[in-house]
Amino acid sequence: MKIVQLASCALLAAGITASVDAANVDAGKSKAMACGACHGENGVSVSPTIPNLAGQKIDYVIKQLKAFKSGGRKDLMMNAIATQLSDADIDDLAAFWNSLPGAAGTAKSSVPDNIVKTRVNFPENYQKDFTYYYTIDFADRKQVRKYYANPAAVKAARAGKPLPQGSAFFVEVFGAKLDDSKNLVKAGDGALAPDKLMFYTAMETQSGWGNDFPDLLRNGDWNYAVFTLDKKARPGVNQGECLACHKPLDKDSYIFTLNQLQAKAK
Repeated sequence: MKIVQLASCALLAAGITASVDAANVDAGKSKAMACGACHGENGVSVSPTIPNLAGQKIDYVIKQLKAFKSGGRKDLMMNAIATQLSDADIDDLAAFWNSLPGAAGTAKSSVPDNIVKTRVNFPENYQKDFTYYYTIDFADRKQVRKYYANPAAVKAARAGKPLPQGSAFFVEVFGAKLDDSKNLVKAGDGALAPDKLMFYTAMETQSGWGNDFPDLLRNGDWNYAVFTLDKKARPGVNQGECLACHKPLDKDSYIFTLNQLQAKAK
C-alpha cells in the first residue's frame, strides 16, 4: 500500500512539475498587464480589499482562476476576465505571479497611469443636449441613478444599430432618501425617493480611446469617468473596474441599459 501511495505522489508531483515547466514566465508577464489595474503591476494590489498575487503559490492561482472561469467562484469582474483565458494562459500567469517576491502586508501599488487616464470631459449642457431615458434604484448602496444618452447614442438605438464612435452616457447619482429610522423612503410609484445629488459618472467612445488598455480589459474605445459636484474628474479612478464590469457586454455595445435606451428611443 505504501509503495502504491508513494508512486501516486510521485506521479502527481511529476504532473505539477511538467505544468510549471511548460508555463512561460515572460508570457505570463505580458498577459498580466490587464491584472495590474487591480492587483498591481508587480503583484502588489492597489487596494486593501484586493489580494496581492506576488509570490503566490502556483497551484493556488491556477485553482482560483479556473474556478472563476467555470463560474464555480463568483465575482463579476474576475469572471469576466477569467473566461477569456486559456489553460495555457492560466499556467503562464500563475508562473509569473509566483516568480515575484512577496510583499509586506501593508504594501500597496498605484493604479497604472494608462488605467487612470480618462479622456471623458464633463458634458456641460447634458440636461439640454442629452436624453433622459431610465432610472435604477440601488437599494444596497442607498443610491438612485438617472441615466442620460447623447444624440449619437439615441439615434443608433432608435435604428437598432451598434452604438457608434461619439456615443456618450451620463449618470446623475443621488443618495436615496431615508426616514428618521434610516429606512429607505419610497415614492408613490414604489421606487426609491432620491435625496441629494452625490456625484456623476460618465462613459464615452471616440476613435482610438481604447488603444492604451490591455485587450483583456478593453471595451472597444470606451473610456469611463467619475465627476464631483463641481464638475471635476475625480482623481485616481480605476477604470479597470469599469472595463472589467462592462467587458461581457460586447454584443450590447458594452452598455448595461441598451434595451431601456432602445425602448425610450422608439
